[in-house]
Amino acid sequence: MQNRCSAQRRRHLAAAVTAVLAITVGTGVAAGPVAVAAPVGATAAASSAAAAAAEDVSVPFPVGAKIAGAGATGFLTRNAGGELHWTRYETGISTEVLYAAGGGVDRTGTDILVVGDSNAPDQMRSVTLRNMAVPGTPSVHFDLGSLWARYVEALGPNSVLAKRVGSDNTEKLLIVTDENGIARDREVTGLPADASGFFADAPVLDGKILVGYETGSSELRTNARAVIDVTTGAVVETYPAGVSDTLHSLHSRLALSATHVAWTAFSEDEGIVYITVDRRTRVAKRHVFPITDEYFVGLAGNWLVYGSPSELTDNGTFPNTKIQAVDLTAGPTSEPVDIAAYANSLESAGDGSLLVRGGTVEQGEGLFKVSSSAGGELAVEKVATTEQPTALTYLGSQVPAVIDFDRDRETELKWRMSRLNADVHLKLTHKKTGQTFTRLLKLRRDFPSQHTFDDITFGITWQGLVDDLSPDDKSAFNGDYTWEFRAVPQNGIGPEVKESGTFKVVRSVKPHDYSDNGSPDLFARDLNGSLWRFDSTYDSYTRKLAPTYQRSAVGPGWNTYDRIESVGNVAGTNVADVIARDKTGVLWLYQGTGDETKPLGARTKIGPGWGVYNHLAGGSDLTGDGKADLVATDKAGDLYLYKGTGSATTPFGARKKLGGGWGGYNQLTAVGNLAGGPAGDLLARDTAGVLWLHLGKGDGTFATRVKVGAGWGGFTELIGFGDANKDGRTDLYAWNKNGPSYFYAGTGNWAAPFAGRADAELLKYAGGAYQHAL
Repeated sequence: MQNRCSAQRRRHLAAAVTAVLAITVGTGVAAGPVAVAAPVGATAAASSAAAAAAEDVSVPFPVGAKIAGAGATGFLTRNAGGELHWTRYETGISTEVLYAAGGGVDRTGTDILVVGDSNAPDQMRSVTLRNMAVPGTPSVHFDLGSLWARYVEALGPNSVLAKRVGSDNTEKLLIVTDENGIARDREVTGLPADASGFFADAPVLDGKILVGYETGSSELRTNARAVIDVTTGAVVETYPAGVSDTLHSLHSRLALSATHVAWTAFSEDEGIVYITVDRRTRVAKRHVFPITDEYFVGLAGNWLVYGSPSELTDNGTFPNTKIQAVDLTAGPTSEPVDIAAYANSLESAGDGSLLVRGGTVEQGEGLFKVSSSAGGELAVEKVATTEQPTALTYLGSQVPAVIDFDRDRETELKWRMSRLNADVHLKLTHKKTGQTFTRLLKLRRDFPSQHTFDDITFGITWQGLVDDLSPDDKSAFNGDYTWEFRAVPQNGIGPEVKESGTFKVVRSVKPHDYSDNGSPDLFARDLNGSLWRFDSTYDSYTRKLAPTYQRSAVGPGWNTYDRIESVGNVAGTNVADVIARDKTGVLWLYQGTGDETKPLGARTKIGPGWGVYNHLAGGSDLTGDGKADLVATDKAGDLYLYKGTGSATTPFGARKKLGGGWGGYNQLTAVGNLAGGPAGDLLARDTAGVLWLHLGKGDGTFATRVKVGAGWGGFTELIGFGDANKDGRTDLYAWNKNGPSYFYAGTGNWAAPFAGRADAELLKYAGGAYQHAL
């Protein structure tokens, strides 16, 4: 297996490779979270600039960037586009670090950056050392190719570690130093004569550097580690590291602290193994991690820092995002200490500390310095900030205070949070009825859905339905609502967020709406005389008018009436009303309540004498005063107008004769303003089944009738249903109690007032159970 966190690949900053691995703690690293120890003061080795930054945490860290290098006076970052910037602690100013095409930059753990001619540092043959601590300082350049050498690691502001490959493939490890513009090289002493494959991955610490290499014959190569004194150029410590074909040193991470050396390796039996050795006692510990793609670990004094790097915005809870540290001098059962809730990058510094780009719930996102004091205590300091929260944070809503579903067929309800990797339990509640609309929104910005609008905004596009995923398909009621949501972070970082608010839904009065939800209702009387209410819904895709499949009982005893009509709002409320004529000719008013469980109030007597009429039709405003009027035809064929008053006690004014010749019709239907004229209109069907449109002129009279078409004689009822498909036009429902029923969408065109017919599921399977519909 090739570990993507090899020393060479990890240092390839221009390639933007991130080191990340899910870690399951094995021997020597106990699992289980504990509270982070209170940060202690900066160690003696910490620079004053970094200490000042930790005190006020005013140094900016670019949002979306990763830590790519650490120094005493500043740090190196890499953004998502691969650009490198150096930020000074003292000023907070960032400067882009440029390099030639095909080249790259290597960090050193100090303020020195190495700019070379290859984007793989171990292939660099020409390198320039830039001192970022003192702008304007002359750079130091080495032409290692002229020495038949390649770059290994920087040792200081004017020296590097390099390796020279001989003609016989033997290797020599060199210290190359600039002396007044002349490159001087000397061989490192104390290494085996057959040592080769030199690499380094940790900065110089206290004048010493840890180097990895291989020795032995071509048949059996073994790994080893050496601590080299940079001043004398001599090996001062060596450590065996196993057989090469089992532990692949070429893909190892190296770490050096004042108390320990460490390296990673790979075992086919155990997976990733991190080996730490006490430099004083030479006692080694093995820390086993599972085999996964990427990872990072590091040393801060006697503390092993490890974790499963991730982005704060990652979805899901695997792997565990915590960055933790364990004391290598403690017993095997010691509990780890939490460093950060998550981190996306880590770098070693030349003062023995680590810089972790991550975040804590308490301090938010930024750059954290992890160090160990002379006494071995762990110190965690925030030295730069993105000014972004780590905990999931509510940023506000974009929910309209008033939603007008007459104006808008749908509306966007939006909320903003600091990140969108959360499961949101959303609920809208109608205050009056307690009915709710609920959703579980599993937000993912890496795979945008209908619930995410941008990187911080989520929500729904609401069509004004109480629950459009249930069989009910109910339109949302008018009135006051509350919204509330509970957002649970998918990565488990920080507490859940709970927020709530209010809004109002409004619509104008609808002629067939008895439940105050904007969708037309249908009343049907069964064979036993009980009246039922059906809320309707319209599927714009199939063009079908359907019920919500939850009929509600209005009540029994309606067989005492020989005529029942829906007449729109005649009594001054915001709900349509019903009139009923008993068999003695007395007319009664049932006011609509807007309550779906009890849609009609107690009846009020309008008066006697209505038995002379064979047809009653209400719901159209024929006089243009904004009130629904009633028309009636007597047996002589005369048409009369009863102007609506808006009064519950006297809903209609005195009758006015409009004219004769209406006796040839067997169906009269008030349809509201069907054809876009100045007032409401009437439909009339003659005995031959021909349907005629009588356009209202706005003064209670009608223009010359217009033929709609033939073939309408098979319907039991023609009902002016209001605007069922919510396109702003009046529609027609044609019901046949013994056969198919149809929905006719209004066009607003008097010459062709209806679009082609569509199936109506409403009462389709009644099987003759109902004798009358309105």
